[in-house]
Amino acid sequence: MLAEPFRRSVRMNIAPFHPVPSSPVSLIPALFRLALLLPVILFAGCREMQSPGPAAAAPPSVADGPSHLPGVGFNPGGPDLASFTDADGAFPRASRRTWWQPTHSVDGFSRLDQILPAHRVPRGDMTSVWQRAATVPAITYATPQSGGRRFTIEEYLQRNPATGLLIAQDDTIHFERYQYARNDGHRLTSFSMAKTVTAMLVGLAVADGAIASIDDPAERYVPALAGSEYGRTPIRHLLTMSSGVRFTEEYNGRDDVSRLTYAVLHPQSRGGSAAVRQFNDRIAAPGERWSYASAETQVLGLVLRAAIGRPIAEYLSERIWQPIGAEADASWVVDTSGQEVTYAHFNAVLRDYARFGMLLAHGGRAGGRQVIPEAWLREATKPHFTSAQTGRWFGYGFQTWIFPDNDGSFALLGVRGQAVFIDPSRRLVMVHTAVRPGARDPRAAEATALWRGVKAAFPKLSH
Repeated sequence: MLAEPFRRSVRMNIAPFHPVPSSPVSLIPALFRLALLLPVILFAGCREMQSPGPAAAAPPSVADGPSHLPGVGFNPGGPDLASFTDADGAFPRASRRTWWQPTHSVDGFSRLDQILPAHRVPRGDMTSVWQRAATVPAITYATPQSGGRRFTIEEYLQRNPATGLLIAQDDTIHFERYQYARNDGHRLTSFSMAKTVTAMLVGLAVADGAIASIDDPAERYVPALAGSEYGRTPIRHLLTMSSGVRFTEEYNGRDDVSRLTYAVLHPQSRGGSAAVRQFNDRIAAPGERWSYASAETQVLGLVLRAAIGRPIAEYLSERIWQPIGAEADASWVVDTSGQEVTYAHFNAVLRDYARFGMLLAHGGRAGGRQVIPEAWLREATKPHFTSAQTGRWFGYGFQTWIFPDNDGSFALLGVRGQAVFIDPSRRLVMVHTAVRPGARDPRAAEATALWRGVKAAFPKLSH
């Protein structure tokens, strides 16, 4: 089923993908590029990856053009346009070597499942329908650096390299915009927002009895991890990023997340459990302290795949993507063994990210049914580690970032500007995809400032 060509779409003209040579990198000074092109080192000398098997073949194609729905805005340009275009003013075609580079990120981040092998996440036969607000609320926000000046949401788009921005409350979309010639048919990549998706699937596997207890060690489900430090770590502490196994994630091309990325995406790598077994130095007891580590989510993915006995993309389709009434197939990049890269690289259209966010905003309910167990969602979105313990502005739950306001709001976050912000008390969701030039761009905080302005513009709702 996963291997059959993509046949269903919403307002899309589907055309086969034919790779073309990518344009040379230009326009960004060399020193700036060297500081930002983190995993390019990992892919040097790589040839195009062959599909790891039939299940990864034929990912869905992107739309030829926008849907022209009323109330949806499409901008062919965007701020700092010269940094993302070639000498002819076009967005360079990304390849395995270049997709992470700022100059190629517009194409790379909206077509990643055509560049790397991916499993389809099929949508169902029924699509949930969004309503459209007649007017856009008066949303303004301020930043710590603005000296009291407040910006409008349109000014936000003029200041920030967002590829997509959507605001919805309940079943109504109030704002939907695209920049850099992206549109509502492009599947935009998640980066680490995928971690929260993984956590929700683990909760479903627990509810199904496929995972007996999150206090079980990972090696109970993945024998290939037996005797390793990750194998001995309880699932609970993998969920909260507190395994105690040494792992560095600095996005400098020399850290452990670079080694992990090489181990899952390089065409000559083994993928699977071998990708995480290389990290085997315990520096703390499980649960003792928090440390952000993408390897822990990849271990969760190995546990999940072994427990359910089928591809994670298939399970996601059946248990979440179809029940929420997704309008388009999604996709999930896989390693050379066919294992989903569960710490990153899930890909979906903007409105389907909003549908997933609204599922969480509604306590795990969609279409009149409980899709994700309410108790699991409540546990996943409370701070198991506070902001003081993480050393970040956010606290941390189960693979989910928790706002320090203690008002029940939380976020899915990914590098380079990807985010889904959720406030259950308002049943409010903001989806933000972007091509920020660096993994730790300080300007990314402006999206959080915008979110505060969005919350102020919408009332809390009674249940």
